[in-house]
Amino acid sequence: MRTWKKSLGAFSAVAVAASLTACGNNAEDNNDNINADGANDADAANNADGNEAIGNGEEITISQISWAENIAVTNMWKYVLEEKGYEIDLVLLDMGSSMAALDNGELDVNLEVWLPVQDANYVEQYGDTVNFSEATWFDNAKVGLVVPEYLEDVNSIEDLNEHADLFNGEIVGIEAGAGTMEVTEDLIEIYDLDLELVPSSEPAMLSEIGNRIEAGEAIVAPLWTPHWVFSEYDLKFLEDPELVYGDVEKIHHATRADFADDFPEIQEWFNNWKMTDEEIGELIDYVESADEPFDGAVEWVDENRDLIDEWVQ
Repeated sequence: MRTWKKSLGAFSAVAVAASLTACGNNAEDNNDNINADGANDADAANNADGNEAIGNGEEITISQISWAENIAVTNMWKYVLEEKGYEIDLVLLDMGSSMAALDNGELDVNLEVWLPVQDANYVEQYGDTVNFSEATWFDNAKVGLVVPEYLEDVNSIEDLNEHADLFNGEIVGIEAGAGTMEVTEDLIEIYDLDLELVPSSEPAMLSEIGNRIEAGEAIVAPLWTPHWVFSEYDLKFLEDPELVYGDVEKIHHATRADFADDFPEIQEWFNNWKMTDEEIGELIDYVESADEPFDGAVEWVDENRDLIDEWVQ
């Protein structure tokens, strides 16, 4: 997962093609949608609040990871930046490939890096060649193993071995290479768990959670907040006495090494970006509820102009 070809050429035939079909969120469709409204016209002089467009059609590539909050914020920034006159391409990548692409300069921005624990391995690997922001856009994140609330006898990670058969000996995970998956592998070793971490994807994991809960069955999975799934199902985080997942996580962004030199105004906007639980939760809800994620992001941005203006002015 961490090996990378020096060029995105061969990779893009698969990953970029995948981005054109995933999550209803391809760059071509989004550009069509924006152009239909006139919002993606690089020659547009003003946005809805009369702010001058300054991008002059300069192209910026942002990675999109198939996580609910990532889909939400990438589409949000796509709209905000295209209003400012930039051309934004969203490319579907996993976390490992995203970081490697930043390292090679083939990608401009990754909007979601969880620290100090979940993505610490990427900082260690790429800290000299990728710009990891000191600024954070969300300061109250949490990661851990979750189970349905109705599993009254399972309240700690230390309880899992006693009930391993209940979970079919499996922890249902997301895509391999995600920082949380690597931390979960460490957790299995530290707690000496008799469970295997099974990779899938966030949508597949969430589907399995829903299916198991509907059937009244057990499931254990790594999850995080902010996430809409906690408003959909009664889930609880298992106690983590060894704090393998850490305590409070903060979400940063990362850019290629010379991005701030090329786009100082955007770097400043990213550094100004800050969201509360309520704000990110509402944005995710708008994006999840819309026919297309971008449409939901547009609606949310248009209803939160005062907040957006705090970031980009």
